[in-house]
Amino acid sequence: MPTFQNRAALTIGGNTINSNVVQGEITEVLQITKTAVDGTYVPGDTVTYAVSVVNTGGAAYTGLTLSDDLGEYPFGSGTLVPLTYEEGTVQVYVNGVLQAQPTVTEPFTITGLSVPAGGNLLVLYSAEVNRFAPPEADGTVTNTVTLTGGGLSTPLTAEAVVTADAAPSLTINKAICPTVITDNGSITYTFVIQNTGNTPVVATDGAVITDTFETTAAGLEVTFNGTPWTEGTDYTYDNATGLFTTITPVTVPAATYTQDSETGEWILQPGVSELVVTLNGVQIRG
Repeated sequence: MPTFQNRAALTIGGNTINSNVVQGEITEVLQITKTAVDGTYVPGDTVTYAVSVVNTGGAAYTGLTLSDDLGEYPFGSGTLVPLTYEEGTVQVYVNGVLQAQPTVTEPFTITGLSVPAGGNLLVLYSAEVNRFAPPEADGTVTNTVTLTGGGLSTPLTAEAVVTADAAPSLTINKAICPTVITDNGSITYTFVIQNTGNTPVVATDGAVITDTFETTAAGLEVTFNGTPWTEGTDYTYDNATGLFTTITPVTVPAATYTQDSETGEWILQPGVSELVVTLNGVQIRG
């Protein structure tokens, strides 16, 4: 809390007599807090924030301005802003009653806010996690709101921290070659698994690939990331039903990220694994 102190001086006949020092304290009656509704993010996510202002005093505060730096941080000779306010998402409640939607100026500033005596103000809004937010597993975005005006002796601030979600994010794509084969020929299926997440898929995750081939095969050749796999140890194949299932867990490395030294944009390179299954002596299942 801000404190102050002073003392008086008594002057008589050219002499000065000082009083004792007294000290006081100015108690702020406005308290501000900020909360991120979701504590984690991935690039492209929307993060919702709640800013609460409570007035414990006996007089209303009017003409307040609320601003959010949207996580601005220094980069090179300038700054980057990892969050982008989503237009039209702001909601303002006074003592629980929804108010008319205010005008928001960039990057995020609202003026003309009020907090009744013994009342509260709640501001809700959403922001998109943009390409300047660190996507790595230890990445964080810290953004600060500042409340000014309305007779406040000093600005009030509050911050919220969200962290990059530490998890894999997988896609799988299947290709066939050739698309036209002769009876008793060979056909190859290639499965490409991509991970755009910031953590790898490891053996203990137990990832499995299954497929049901519509043809019979005299034999299979299987490789994973170029390493030959053995039937019964690494995979199973039922020629009667066409069911193929991996036994050895599928692993996929995490994506890698680099921040462009000029623009500050984070560039993602997915982690990739490849399963190749070649069916020899292929015939249509009757």
